[in-house]
Amino acid sequence: MKSLNFDLAKQLRHELHQHPELSNEEVWTKQHLVNFLKTYTNLEIVDKGKWFYAIYYAKSATQNIAFRADFDALPMDEVIDLPWASQFPGKAHKCGHDGHAATLAGFALEVDQMGADKNIFFLFQPAEETGDGAIQCVDFIKEHNIDEIFAYHNMSGLAYKTVGIIDGTALCASKGMTIHMEGSPTHASQPEKGINPAFAIANIVQAIPDFTAPERHNGLVLCTVVHIDVGENAFGIAASKGDLRLTIRALYEEELNTLQDNLEHFAKVQAQQYGLQVSFHYNDEFPETVNHKESVDKIRCAAKSEGIAFVELSEAFRGSEDFGHFTKLTKGAYCFIGNGEDYPHVHTHEYDFRDELIESGVELFKALIKY
Repeated sequence: MKSLNFDLAKQLRHELHQHPELSNEEVWTKQHLVNFLKTYTNLEIVDKGKWFYAIYYAKSATQNIAFRADFDALPMDEVIDLPWASQFPGKAHKCGHDGHAATLAGFALEVDQMGADKNIFFLFQPAEETGDGAIQCVDFIKEHNIDEIFAYHNMSGLAYKTVGIIDGTALCASKGMTIHMEGSPTHASQPEKGINPAFAIANIVQAIPDFTAPERHNGLVLCTVVHIDVGENAFGIAASKGDLRLTIRALYEEELNTLQDNLEHFAKVQAQQYGLQVSFHYNDEFPETVNHKESVDKIRCAAKSEGIAFVELSEAFRGSEDFGHFTKLTKGAYCFIGNGEDYPHVHTHEYDFRDELIESGVELFKALIKY
């Protein structure tokens, strides 16, 4: 990567980090990225409102290859002392999306200056953290007949600058599930006169280990209790309504759907037994991210040819990514670039994206367009 391009991309990353915006609120972030590309490249920019993409057209090209970066931040405080620290309390780039966006912008600089023999699409996506960003952009795949799409995520626990790859499922499917139960209130001295959801909710929690037992599934299945809210903060009133919030997760979407069905059915049985009303709400829904072997093989070849260290991962990461919406529609692969084995993990207060990974990502992407 040219040193000037690296310096520009690094400065861009710091500016994005100083101005974090949460999912679906990335107005300044999107415009700043657009302005950067308009200032330093001649690429065509297509503005889609909350998101955008840039296009490099090659002469007589027959292939359309896309690269994607996300750019939303997390609802967390910046507690470490950084020259480019977040200027907004309660918002910070603690997942590295500032680095992903800067990498794609730096890659765009290189392609614009050096050229390519394929049409290259640079997709800048919002709202990855809530799982509803990629789904906003999927029409882009069919509209431009995208043949293949690639992306990466920085990953702690993986050797510094090493590319981690895996065939098939790379990241789990997951969703947030809320089970709402409602009965009727009564004085706490006469619990028999009301309908209390606490026992039904407790029974659901106790049933979770059976629903997620490894011997019943082909892959990892998890159900994590994240919050229980039952009753009012008043000792004189018996609980009459409650919410059980769960994160359900599975290596395969089919088994995630089965887990959801089992939980819903069990909750309905409990509601009927106790005379409760029950309803369900879902958010932060992520598909499984499935890599196409042909695309992963291209990462292998690209890494070997350019002397980029890579490692075959033995299993998928438990986390989720909405990139899987794209690989449902076209070939593609999602890989990881290591922050270092002992580097702070993403979504922690101590984390900050390592600027040097911008160059690592750009060099990998440049190698990929040769294949």
